[in-house]
Amino acid sequence: MIRLSRPPPTRSLRVFCVAARHRSFKFAADELCLTPSAVSHQMKELEDSLGARLFERRPRSLELTRAGAALLTQVEPLLEALDRSVAEFARGGGRRSVRMVLPPFFASELFIPRLGAFCAHHPGIDLQIDSRDPRPAAHPPSADVSVLLVDSEPQGLECTPLFALSLSAVCAPQHLCTVARLGSAVFKELTLIVHKSSAEAWSEWAREVGIEAPEPSRVLELDTMHAVVRAAEHGIGVALVPTAHCAEGFRTGALARIFAVELRTPDTYYLVNRAKDGDRPDVRALADWMREQFGSADPTSPC
Repeated sequence: MIRLSRPPPTRSLRVFCVAARHRSFKFAADELCLTPSAVSHQMKELEDSLGARLFERRPRSLELTRAGAALLTQVEPLLEALDRSVAEFARGGGRRSVRMVLPPFFASELFIPRLGAFCAHHPGIDLQIDSRDPRPAAHPPSADVSVLLVDSEPQGLECTPLFALSLSAVCAPQHLCTVARLGSAVFKELTLIVHKSSAEAWSEWAREVGIEAPEPSRVLELDTMHAVVRAAEHGIGVALVPTAHCAEGFRTGALARIFAVELRTPDTYYLVNRAKDGDRPDVRALADWMREQFGSADPTSPC
């Protein structure tokens, strides 16, 4: 447990975040224009002031301890928010900025394609989007608005359910004849594309359809949904993809559904913000626009 007699200097926390990100005092020193020994000395002082070891120092590697990982999770977004606030103040001119957290596939396939209309109607609002977390489940202190993908309604926040996550089985158009010829046996001939974090989704989908779980001859496991969809579009095999996110692929013919049944998951996209942030005109404008765009019964409708 971290014991704190007095707050450590912000400078030490910034050095800690850089060292933790690189997992190296040497690389952190290069970025900060310091010597590795200076970085190491500051980290030792920070550990002493907190009463906790933040790094496991090994001969050829540097790893975060549990306390170090927890500190990084808490401190890094706060320092980023501080930097953004200072930058906004320095920029001046009455411009407003809204900080957002979005799941990356939601951002690239749904949010960004529709964003032009919002920017045209609100030219005085700047957006800062963080889409590093593939499945954000908590509204961070550095964000004004978040889209969370969770299986229950977030508590303690202003919250709007946008739409439930459902999955469709798809392939590239050139495989449709094979699907028509083989039916559910197609999995023995075509590669099964699997999302690493949803390894059981195919079995759940098969139960929904009423067929045996696929026993493919080949499996391709990928760690992002973007890669899963691109692999399917390029004809590598069959994939389970988020139905709403792939509306454009269905419309253009880049993707084709191979069974009519969708797998409805327990997860829902929620638009959230803190009550005090919802009173801001810029946050309210963005939240209202997102509810209009994504809170309909048919989130797959054209942009």
